Amino acid sequence: MDNSQNSKLHSLNIINRHKGNLNGIKDVIAFAPEEVKLSTEQGRLTIRGCELHVISLDVDKGELEFEGRIDSMVYTEERSPGKTASKVLGRMFK
Repeated sequence: MDNSQNSKLHSLNIINRHKGNLNGIKDVIAFAPEEVKLSTEQGRLTIRGCELHVISLDVDKGELEFEGRIDSMVYTEERSPGKTASKVLGRMFK
């Protein structure tokens, strides 16, 4: 079974690059007018734009609604601290 079947639901809805609704949010890492960093069920999500601000946030339900000009959205895998360094060192000393 792949990871997408094991994880909880995460959805993202963007309207005209101006308004966004997300669920499956585990944590808000940072929120500034130019950049939002979130931990989601599908990895870390970074949203970049201009004049971004929260309309509503329910951490218990994992829901976020925001608005502002959305320029980009990037998902990256969340890593455990120290794993990246050990992988690099492991490749160096093979």
